[in-house]
Amino acid sequence: MAQINGATENGLSGAAGTGVSRGPPVLPQPVRVQEILNTKIFINNEWHTSIKGKTFPTFNPATGAKICDVQEADKADIDKAVSAARAAAQRGSPWRRMDASSRGRMLTRLADLVERDRTMLATLETMDTGKPFLQSFFIDLDGSIKTLRYYAGWADKIHGKSLPVDESVLCFTKHEPVGVCGAIIPWNFPLLMFMWKLAPALSCGNTVVIKPAEQTPLTALHIGALVKEAGFPPGVVNIVPGFGPSAGAAIAGHMGIDKVAFTGSTQVGQLIKATAASSNLKRVSLELGGKNPCIVFADADLQLAVEETQKGSFYNAGQCCTAASRIFVEESVYEEFVRLSVESAKSIVIGDPLDPRTTHGPQIDRKQYDKIVALIESGKKEGARLECGGGAALDGTGLFLQPTVFTGVQDHMRIATEEIFGPVQCIFSFKSQQEAVERANSSEYGLVSAVFTRSMDRALTVSAALETGTVWVNCYNALHAQAPFGGYKMSGNGRELGEYALAEYTEVKAVTIKLSETL
Repeated sequence: MAQINGATENGLSGAAGTGVSRGPPVLPQPVRVQEILNTKIFINNEWHTSIKGKTFPTFNPATGAKICDVQEADKADIDKAVSAARAAAQRGSPWRRMDASSRGRMLTRLADLVERDRTMLATLETMDTGKPFLQSFFIDLDGSIKTLRYYAGWADKIHGKSLPVDESVLCFTKHEPVGVCGAIIPWNFPLLMFMWKLAPALSCGNTVVIKPAEQTPLTALHIGALVKEAGFPPGVVNIVPGFGPSAGAAIAGHMGIDKVAFTGSTQVGQLIKATAASSNLKRVSLELGGKNPCIVFADADLQLAVEETQKGSFYNAGQCCTAASRIFVEESVYEEFVRLSVESAKSIVIGDPLDPRTTHGPQIDRKQYDKIVALIESGKKEGARLECGGGAALDGTGLFLQPTVFTGVQDHMRIATEEIFGPVQCIFSFKSQQEAVERANSSEYGLVSAVFTRSMDRALTVSAALETGTVWVNCYNALHAQAPFGGYKMSGNGRELGEYALAEYTEVKAVTIKLSETL
């Protein structure tokens, strides 16, 4: 929680919703956060200091200033959180006795509270991640609220089937909670990814132990206060800020956790899956990296393709698993596409994330910044042509990088094969549809892809051939709570969002009853 001055409840002012026009709409403004109040570990609906008394700082990447110190959970704290979650998951506990409709109403109440605190949460998210405030407010918060409301509606609609196996028996299935679910959240979309895991888990009747990323713990901890205010029983939601090698590893290997969900790098996902298998063979769902292709055909609306692929490349300073980092453009329109893309990239507004004019913020930390710079340098050394960007923005102040466009990229180059996780767009040319599809599928990743064409036949043919979990046609980053999201190949296992995510959080039990009489 934060102390706030000068903000309306929803961050909007004026005559919204009254039907009275009083000039242009007033954009929401960040609140003045004077003190971060929720900095402790949240277990059993109570705030705890770490058992070993350790803390860690969280920084504002736009300024480098320390925001506050947060209590650091490690294995002992994870044990404590799992004990609370297991007690809340036991049959006969208040949470397990609660009927499904009541679970849904509780999730709806949590969505209401997130909406009430929307401006404060968006401010905290921007301070902690460096993403522009209006993106936090309109995209991340909107997606978080919609996810909660969507799964609130599912809570009393998760049911089994009766199976016609034999006249002498009654056979039916039940969908039961998996139990205690561990979740490990990334730093690029801290609140949104928190909700992608929390909402379906609770909708299905599970309890959760959630570790936010050490770079971005603040919005997750505020949600702990809202969970308690919403009336969730103690132990249902436990939030344990800490580091991957200690708290994250403890979750992955804990014998008291029945399922773990992780969003992050492929390398860490492999470690989590191996650790989970060597412990209690717990379920694992992984949403991992991507090297995502976009195919732009000559018949596409070129301006739309430029706008959407640049949104895909540079949104959140390129720090997205869905980043559109490989753009394949048909030869006949390649030069025009490049010209428009360079013009667009140069027009992006870089600056203070709390300024509503800003559309491009900093990288999350120095380690990530240096990794991106090294990959940009590798592209130049390997012969790609740097069309714009490629260096520090704002005279080197903070961790801001210019939106960068490369052309003349070859498929073997590092910038063409490695996940950059930064504002770097690589543009390739192709001659035939078959060539474009084969090159798009050549990556070890398979998270998302996009096709730009006016031909519905081509859109359907190419989308069927692409080896990715999501294909966008004439759009990009079009994510919805109703649509499943996840990857092929090294981009992960399982699905988040939509009805498909419910299968990740339920066990299916078959019950067969011998009937004493038959007609």
